[in-house]
Amino acid sequence: MSTTAQALTCYRLCRNLTKMYCSIDLIALDERSGNVIVLSKTELNIEIKPNGRWIFV
Repeated sequence: MSTTAQALTCYRLCRNLTKMYCSIDLIALDERSGNVIVLSKTELNIEIKPNGRWIFV
């Protein structure tokens, strides 16, 4: 289950990506690490950690 911080960060990142006309292909939860993964068609791979911090992969 994702955390509230992950959900808010995911919403903000997805909103910003769509403002730049980037399509979002997949949003998934990695159950092993607890990270939320966002895959975008522009080859942006973003990992959101349970504390809400995110990094490009």
